[in-house]
Amino acid sequence: MCGTDEGMIPTSLPIPARFIVLLVLGLCYVACQAKDHHCEPSSCGDIHNISHPFRLNHDPDKCGDLRYNLFCEYNLTVLHLYSGKYYVRAINYENYTIRVVDANVREGNCSSFPRYSLASFNFSNGDPYSMFLRRGNTIWDSESFELSKPIIFITCETRQVNAPLYVDTAPCIDAASGHSFVNIGSLNASDLRDSCRIELMALTPSWIGTNSSYIDIHSGLLYGFELSWLRSYYGGRKWYRLTSACYVDNDTNKVKCGVTMSIIIVILLIATKSILGIPCVILFLIYKLRRRHLSMYGVIEEFLQSHNNLIPIRYSYSNIKKMTKGFKDKLGEGGYGSVYKGKLRSGHLVAIKMLEKSKANGQDFINEVSTIGRIHHVNVVQLIGYCAEGSKRALIYEFMSNGSLDKHIFPKEGLVSLRCKEAFEISLGVARGIDYLHQGCEMKILHFDIKPHNILLDENFVPKVSDFGLARLCPLDDNSLTMTAARGTIGYIAPELFYKNIGGVSNKADIYSFGMLLMEIAGKRKNLNAFAENSSQIYFPSWVYDQFNEGKDMEIQDATDEEMKITKKMLLVALWCIQMKPNDRPNSMNQVVEMLEGEIECIPVPPKPFLYPQETPVVDNEDSSETTFSSSMPLNEEAEESVS
Repeated sequence: MCGTDEGMIPTSLPIPARFIVLLVLGLCYVACQAKDHHCEPSSCGDIHNISHPFRLNHDPDKCGDLRYNLFCEYNLTVLHLYSGKYYVRAINYENYTIRVVDANVREGNCSSFPRYSLASFNFSNGDPYSMFLRRGNTIWDSESFELSKPIIFITCETRQVNAPLYVDTAPCIDAASGHSFVNIGSLNASDLRDSCRIELMALTPSWIGTNSSYIDIHSGLLYGFELSWLRSYYGGRKWYRLTSACYVDNDTNKVKCGVTMSIIIVILLIATKSILGIPCVILFLIYKLRRRHLSMYGVIEEFLQSHNNLIPIRYSYSNIKKMTKGFKDKLGEGGYGSVYKGKLRSGHLVAIKMLEKSKANGQDFINEVSTIGRIHHVNVVQLIGYCAEGSKRALIYEFMSNGSLDKHIFPKEGLVSLRCKEAFEISLGVARGIDYLHQGCEMKILHFDIKPHNILLDENFVPKVSDFGLARLCPLDDNSLTMTAARGTIGYIAPELFYKNIGGVSNKADIYSFGMLLMEIAGKRKNLNAFAENSSQIYFPSWVYDQFNEGKDMEIQDATDEEMKITKKMLLVALWCIQMKPNDRPNSMNQVVEMLEGEIECIPVPPKPFLYPQETPVVDNEDSSETTFSSSMPLNEEAEESVS
């Protein structure tokens, strides 16, 4: 029988023995995964016999692997990869590769170049596709071969860049500002000239050489690049990828998997450490953890002593245990730790967040107490108290009986979704709460983690902004921040936290996050859905923009005209908030509040939102214009047209 349940392994076995048993069970599991998949092959256009692991999106669920989902659009087979769209040119079941081409590269037009950025660092061990294919006669002599070669599109201020690796794209591509080149292969930072900048990264066939002309490179782009799906044989088990490798046998052309030499060395090391090293390691870890915790306690205590005028009450850990009755009623769990329901001596219910997975220096605890501890607003969750006792840290909030917003805009079976009027009032309340954080306190508070999970609802569905672990304080007149690293949740993080060249980090990062939140509240769906029935709906904001741009009405089941109008206004405001460039967004959350409270006729249709800077169209200063927000733009008048 095949299986990988650790519960089947006797706990009395030594650690090395248990590890070996797990490894054997894993190999058995992979053998079971190799069974035939009895589904009729599918076809789309020129691509025939689409079979396991691939599947078309309309195939039965039992057929193929969902990680290898393909779409059939206008008789063309389409692969959606990392938010990019690629046409499938061939699937080689003998070599375990798929060849795809960027949808923007067109035959007979050498000025067409990839629309979607794709580089080697996009592919990680956990991804279904790889740029490499391993072949050999045994696991020991197998080698990885590069299937695709990276290229980098570069724009320079002058054509004389003195870089032999740069291939001039003229006359095919005429850059709007500067001169366009292509670098074949990877590029070191030292090889990028001061007058040059990277525009796009793409993949080409491995046979493209460093002495190729741009015509050769474009032919390679048109031919497409290959990816391997050999990782489908791992069965999606991460721990198996760590212990084994799969390769294509040169003699039989079949996939074989085996234990790598590295894991045998690891097993021997573990066995040795189990006998000799574990006691020493334990003592060393105790010493290091104690030193780290003592340092962290000092930082927290120093902060609390210097801010002894804080409104929240300091409780002991024994008080916390009494409030929660020994942590019996668990409300939820997150990356920080767990939340428990408790009761004060006054009878008021509270939610107690235990920071079990706090940052090493206690900075998340300090952030929460220093920001939320000094403010009180109807749309910001109230911090009642805190506990800082050795390694025990807790934050005590007012209890929100209706939980977090995500449970209501993405309701599970049995829960009723929000009505349109409720959704609007919640959105307006959240906007007012963020506006208060930005302008209503002595210091400007930037939240940096606005998302549905961090919006709590009380018994009357009044929204409260919560979780200030990533918040930053800055002076009210400070319009930009210096950030050493991006912070927030993927899907809600403002693009300027990743792409420094589109604008500085400011309060507009929270405006962007609110826009993504508002889009999900109005649409009652996630903004990014790789399994959407129609590929045009994968990125919801783009689909919404297309509906407005084409003059189509949003279809909402059983909605009145008034509800349709409210939803349309929410979506328009959201589209303004999620503009790629910070300067194109509303100037403040107060302006967002005014837009939500105002008439829909005063809100123009904004430019189309994009996921990546390279998707933003280049605007001709003479012929093109797009609607943008300016500091002088009144909300009750026609929007100005300004050239971006």
